[in-house]
Amino acid sequence: MLDLEHPMITRMERTGIPYSAKREAYGKDPFENEVWPGDQILMLDDDFYLVDELPAEAIEILERHGASYRIAQ
Repeated sequence: MLDLEHPMITRMERTGIPYSAKREAYGKDPFENEVWPGDQILMLDDDFYLVDELPAEAIEILERHGASYRIAQ
């Protein structure tokens, strides 16, 4: 049996941060992943990528091209 969980519960378990309508999204990365304050991102030039949604190979490529880790504010 497939056990589905609401995306907000999954996010809260991953980040420990509950959703609040008062919080504003940081934005969407080039892959349309919504990024919230507190999420770990990789910055490369003017682009940012949600680390939790990137495969290991993509992270390695971004790191080799000089991307830096940051926490979305």
